[in-house]
Amino acid sequence: MSDATQPIYSDRASGAAFQDARGMVNAYLERFASRAGTTITPLDDAGYTQLKKGSASVGVNVLEDHGVLLILAPVMEIPAKNREALYRRLLELSYITTSDAAFAIDAQEEKIYVRSLRRLSGLDYEEFEDLVATVGKVADEWDDLLKNEFGP
Repeated sequence: MSDATQPIYSDRASGAAFQDARGMVNAYLERFASRAGTTITPLDDAGYTQLKKGSASVGVNVLEDHGVLLILAPVMEIPAKNREALYRRLLELSYITTSDAAFAIDAQEEKIYVRSLRRLSGLDYEEFEDLVATVGKVADEWDDLLKNEFGP
């Protein structure tokens, strides 16, 4: 691969350069935790860690083989009844209400998530912070509302 096609793992604002995506995301997690006054476990061997945002558990996944950052927060299990109305509601909310995130369904687990997917190359800290905050905020805001509207 030529240098032109190599991923860029550096932060525009600070100028910090990172050897790989995990190093970059771990630095961003440390900065995020420091700003939030909390601790966050660094990425594990699979490129995953989890943090709390209100009532939501937010998973941060570095999928280096795919070159993407996946931020994911579970919302609820898919209920047996009123699925069509629920799916319509999720699509409507994903149109604008969820900002840079969207609702998604894991068919194998029968669960609804809020997720955001972003290319790792060129990711800066402000984007990272915004994506984590958005996924956490949307999941925290809508988990109880959707459970109340459609059941557990």
